[in-house]
Amino acid sequence: MHLFSYENAKLYKEKTKIWHDKDNQPKVFEEGQRVLLFNLRLKLFLGKLKSRWSGPFLVVNVYPYGAVELHEKGSEREFKVNGQRLKHYWGGEVERNKSSFSLKDP
Repeated sequence: MHLFSYENAKLYKEKTKIWHDKDNQPKVFEEGQRVLLFNLRLKLFLGKLKSRWSGPFLVVNVYPYGAVELHEKGSEREFKVNGQRLKHYWGGEVERNKSSFSLKDP
């Protein structure tokens, strides 16, 4: 009985893995590309319109098994992150200047 349940659990896990992996497309990053980094800390301060992606960063080195080394523009900081937290950046330069407008009574 124990062997039968062990085999069923093994088959279930294999089928679940196949089902989960069929929609996952591995992201391929190359040196010199620009990417956006998912910021996990912003989950603590939820905001409807607040973007959870920061960047763009420059890919310096791609390691095996999904690790990626990034370089932050404007500083000499380089750090490694998991490639699952990255996505390709297709836009132009991001303007970081914030402006505010005061509303006047009519």
